[in-house]
Amino acid sequence: MRQRREFIAGLGVALIWPLAARAQQPGPIRRIAVLTNLSEADVEGRVRDAALVQRLQELGWSKGRNIQIDFRWTAGSADLARKYAAELVALAPDVIVTTGSAGLIPLLANTRTIPIVFTIVPDPVGAGFVDTLARPGGNTTGFSQFEFGLIGKWLELLKELAPEVTRVAVLREPGLTAAIAQLAALQAVAPSLHMELVPINLREPGDIERGLASFARSPTDALIVASGPLSAVHRHLIIAAAARYRLPAVYSNRTMAISGGLISYGPDFVDQFRLAAGYVDRILKGERPADLPVQSPTKYELIINAKTAKGLNLTIPPTLLARADEVIE
Repeated sequence: MRQRREFIAGLGVALIWPLAARAQQPGPIRRIAVLTNLSEADVEGRVRDAALVQRLQELGWSKGRNIQIDFRWTAGSADLARKYAAELVALAPDVIVTTGSAGLIPLLANTRTIPIVFTIVPDPVGAGFVDTLARPGGNTTGFSQFEFGLIGKWLELLKELAPEVTRVAVLREPGLTAAIAQLAALQAVAPSLHMELVPINLREPGDIERGLASFARSPTDALIVASGPLSAVHRHLIIAAAARYRLPAVYSNRTMAISGGLISYGPDFVDQFRLAAGYVDRILKGERPADLPVQSPTKYELIINAKTAKGLNLTIPPTLLARADEVIE
């Protein structure tokens, strides 16, 4: 009887041990793909990627343990965006994270089933990427770039900082639907501020020097840099040209001001990558992009580069300094 009890006890241990051992084994590796519009060497791009990875770790997802992340960087190239979008979809990841319309369009051309979380996309409803903000309805959701109605603030800030300005170049990427909307929003405000807008098309880096050299002719000239992948990738060329032609300039995000631009007003793009990690986590745990609402920015940052203002002999009004979220000395 004792031997029988020992056998049964041993059999119980033998049956339980494999179950416990299996319970301790790590789960399957989930695959995340990331398509970004900056270059691999871009400091801002590395900061955004790091924010995504760090937040995923905080949520329990670590590279090499339970996730694999495949990165691709397009450096603003439409050809590379198409190439890498096809490559990443072919890897059959569990979810894809992308930046801007330039990355989202080729991804949607390759898949309507793999979940996609986008960041920094202007007007996702108007572009047809989602059905509504509250109920995206397809395989994509994420975080929109800004409300177009707030773009007029760029001109208002320019007028406040440089009241004598009457002509403003708008450097924009004509191939982007968002560029049309940004220019329209600026045109709606310009007459009330007694400003003339002069669009300059940015299709390649050489357009920056050619366009601004042709435009700049008076101390009453200034510059608005519309948001787009090429302006982000080539921001150092734009900022250097604006300084060379002594053009007060307003930009769409803090990266530009930190890089030497005069003033920026826009949402925190790095924060969108942290938020995107939250959506990735929810999708990996079983939620559908169709049920995750597209979120719009709730806070816009005003960044002023005082050093650049000094180089342009501009005095920053105390009222503007008081409203700034950050002043770079």
